[in-house]
Amino acid sequence: MIRILLADDQALVRGALAALLQLEPDIDVVAEVGRGDEVVAAARAADVDVCLLDIEMPGVDGIEAARLLTAELPAVRSIIVTTFGRPGYVRRALEAGASGFVVKDTPAGELADAVRAVHAGRRVVDPSLAADSIVGGTNPLSDREREILRASLAGDPVAAIARAVHLSQGTVRNYLSAAIAKTGATNRVGAARVAEANGWL
Repeated sequence: MIRILLADDQALVRGALAALLQLEPDIDVVAEVGRGDEVVAAARAADVDVCLLDIEMPGVDGIEAARLLTAELPAVRSIIVTTFGRPGYVRRALEAGASGFVVKDTPAGELADAVRAVHAGRRVVDPSLAADSIVGGTNPLSDREREILRASLAGDPVAAIARAVHLSQGTVRNYLSAAIAKTGATNRVGAARVAEANGWL
């Protein structure tokens, strides 16, 4: 039996996935959590083989949860299962150590096959997302530019962003200028939106 953990902050989605996967003769859903920061402890406690992770969760997101799993429980495989099929997310998830990336409208049989493939040591990525990820190239933003753009999403003034990231206003403006140029946007809010739409944040 392949022992599965489901991590999704939407209980209805989590329940539906569990019900579908429990129909498979070789898959057993042994743990469910609604927060990303609960994944590692629950995976360890339930002795799971594969974790299915949503991207957007409280605590930490699914990509960070995959990174923590890889660091702390390297024998446990992870698959990102999300409604957000953004090419930048695929690259970030694989770099974090995830073994798979599928969208939530994947048929149940294909999801079960993805679990089996990942459990067997293979990688599984939705074909259209894989192609988009290659065409889209790598994330052009540095870690600091991503941090500052994330802080810019709310539209806060530069002074507030500078306080939040512990940098001077001039330094924040320099990072914002670089990010605006790299995204082809006309202002910082536009740059943040372009980056978010591409899964770079």
